[in-house]
Amino acid sequence: MTGRAYVAGPCRYPDGVIPPRLEPLLREGAAPVDLARRFGEAGHRLYLVGGSVRDAILGRFDDEMDIDLATDARPEAIKQLVRPWAHDVFLMGEAFGTVGAVRDGVVYEITTFRAEVYRDESRKPIVEFATDIETDLSRRDFTVNAMALELPHSPDAKPEMIDPHGGLSDLAAEVLRTPLDPSIAFGDDPLRMLRLFRFVSTLGFEPDPDAVASVEGMRARLAIVSAERIRDEFDKLMVGARVGAALWGLVETGLADEFLPELAGLRLEQDPLHRHKDVLAHSIAVVEKASPDLDLRLAALFHDIGKPATREFDEDGVSFHHHEVVGSRLTRERMKRLRYPRGRIDDVARLVFLHMRPHTYKMGWTDSAVRRYVRDAGPMLDKLNELVRCDVTTRSEKRAREIERRIDELEERIVELREREELDALRPPIDGHQVISYLGLEPGPIVGDIMKLLYEHRIDHGPYGEDEAFALLDEWREGHS
Repeated sequence: MTGRAYVAGPCRYPDGVIPPRLEPLLREGAAPVDLARRFGEAGHRLYLVGGSVRDAILGRFDDEMDIDLATDARPEAIKQLVRPWAHDVFLMGEAFGTVGAVRDGVVYEITTFRAEVYRDESRKPIVEFATDIETDLSRRDFTVNAMALELPHSPDAKPEMIDPHGGLSDLAAEVLRTPLDPSIAFGDDPLRMLRLFRFVSTLGFEPDPDAVASVEGMRARLAIVSAERIRDEFDKLMVGARVGAALWGLVETGLADEFLPELAGLRLEQDPLHRHKDVLAHSIAVVEKASPDLDLRLAALFHDIGKPATREFDEDGVSFHHHEVVGSRLTRERMKRLRYPRGRIDDVARLVFLHMRPHTYKMGWTDSAVRRYVRDAGPMLDKLNELVRCDVTTRSEKRAREIERRIDELEERIVELREREELDALRPPIDGHQVISYLGLEPGPIVGDIMKLLYEHRIDHGPYGEDEAFALLDEWREGHS
């Protein structure tokens, strides 16, 4: 941060002390200024708040980002003011005081000043409105999000930077601190405990020790937050640049136990005679290596989730036979509890189920093995290959090179087969209607069984023509006559 040094404490910065990176939002004719004057004419004030201010100062703001605004106007008045100005208005958050307006492709979320979010043990947030910006800022999650820029409400008005809790100083220090006592902030909305570690992941900031201590003491209160809200916050955490630090924070504070107990369960007790790597440390390391793709990182987190249930000791050491099968099932169960959509559950569980497959072909990849791998991976093929590579965290350079060589060979074989045949559209040369007509069958499960036979022949032997397919049907008929 350049320019004047900002200090903590109640503070309304005077004219001309606006952080330079906020100035593009204040140019004459800029949409936020235009909207603020519309509010000013109606006797209201409009403030740029929260993540919009933070990201603008950090240089992370661009013209296509959503803009967060706060106002003393109540939702009904906001609707009346924005409808003639906006190209579209949406009211999904109206019950919580938020009206959305879209203009030139940019979303403006305008929220009435808030005092509290949660007040009891209900899973549904209860909003209480405030009358001034300072109260609104005091009830926000972290000081770096508790700054506001009062937009000029008339041609002769000047913008004013409002930072009552030292957010600019904390932004420079890269610290996550709550405006009020963390017990109040996390009591207002327990999801903020998870958001603390989301910002560790996405911003790379360090959590204030008092905030961490409050999470340890208040973590059980997360139970009143809906699974959907937890899932959405966790998804943002999972694609951050410092995801590893955030995951360790969840485990060490015990917050993970409240919504993802399998994570801490990966910290297996080490047996002095049958040593194996720390499964939790390994899993987090795999997540850190993976690209910031949500499906891939969730699969990296869950890929060894079946190991605690499958660990066995014998004279050869420790084993985790079929942990990928158990892990796939446990992944589905946990993701269902977190209300993930079915498609995402299927994709992540498939990656977990298949992540050991390349290790079963130590002697090389036959054509049929490559076809089955491509078929089973489906659209997740590239992500599966990356997951297998990321899964290599061994300290043995020799073993790491061997696994990398195996995946390289697999990808080369896929390229070779794609050049020779239609590898991504594995199907028999005839369809179910032709099977029914040729064999004189009625539609039913038996037709599906025959199609599977034809499909497996395609996998094992490669492309073949209709004559060969009908010959296979003749063989089937002879065997079932």
